[in-house]
Amino acid sequence: MKIIVTGATGHIGSYLIRDLGLQFKESEIVMIDNMMTQRFASLFKLPKVGNYSFIEGDVRLMDLNSLFKDTDIVIHLAAITDAAGSFDKATEVEENNYQSTLKVANACLETGVSLIALSSTSVYGTQNDVVDEDCSENELQPQSPYASTKLKEEELISNLSKDKGLRAIHCRFGTIFGASPGMRFHTAVNKFCWQATMGQPITVWNTAYDQKRPYLDLLDASRAIIHIIENDIFDGRIYNVLTQNSTVRQVIDIIREFVPSLEVEFVDTKIMNQLSYEVLCDRFKSKGFVFSGDLKRGIKETILLLKNANKY
Repeated sequence: MKIIVTGATGHIGSYLIRDLGLQFKESEIVMIDNMMTQRFASLFKLPKVGNYSFIEGDVRLMDLNSLFKDTDIVIHLAAITDAAGSFDKATEVEENNYQSTLKVANACLETGVSLIALSSTSVYGTQNDVVDEDCSENELQPQSPYASTKLKEEELISNLSKDKGLRAIHCRFGTIFGASPGMRFHTAVNKFCWQATMGQPITVWNTAYDQKRPYLDLLDASRAIIHIIENDIFDGRIYNVLTQNSTVRQVIDIIREFVPSLEVEFVDTKIMNQLSYEVLCDRFKSKGFVFSGDLKRGIKETILLLKNANKY
């Protein structure tokens, strides 16, 4: 089997490529990344059981039809992912994220390759207590340019699947937490772990402390993608994928178990969603997937990896 992973050195990609090698031994795993974030260490110490190769490049500029020849599956992770930071570069996010997805999806269609694409639960903005994939359009209220672009990508892939037969699945991932070789610290849980370990006050959006939001353990994220491959779930549908729904207060309470001295500082942000909601993922569970990640485990792992950097 030949699997191509775009955005392979990122937070999710750097973890996933290792799991793919271990799970699908002797498979060919082609890793693509433009190295914009220079996470070269993501390529260190890859499993010896995988047949790895790396291509540095921008998928928007590559001859994907030739590259995807004889490929079984493309996992499209390449994206600018900082939602809060996307307000100051909305045009760049649109150009990079949507155009790369358009190029990848069309190449998959033309070459007959199955596509796993990632979206985000940040596309939701509902006044209801719970929400799932069958929500109304009014409940899809993206709170950032990043999320708006994700919704546009979903529509693109959905139309290609319905109208032209693209074999694809689109996963709305919860906010990722957990350690990986290429991890970043700009999303909630990881950012809080960094701030607490470095002796900085945890900065929380004024409106967010008791809002419930969906989170996804990196362990479950990788397992979910492998589950899709093993069970051939390319039905053109959208699936929520998340380990649990939690409030920021609950996240901070867990961090405080490992860093008792942490302080909380409330700040304003351009993402000022006043709503609190729980995201359901029954559709993905119905495909036989059992979530095994844990917020406390992920926080503990991250803090332990950082602890020697600052003796708090």
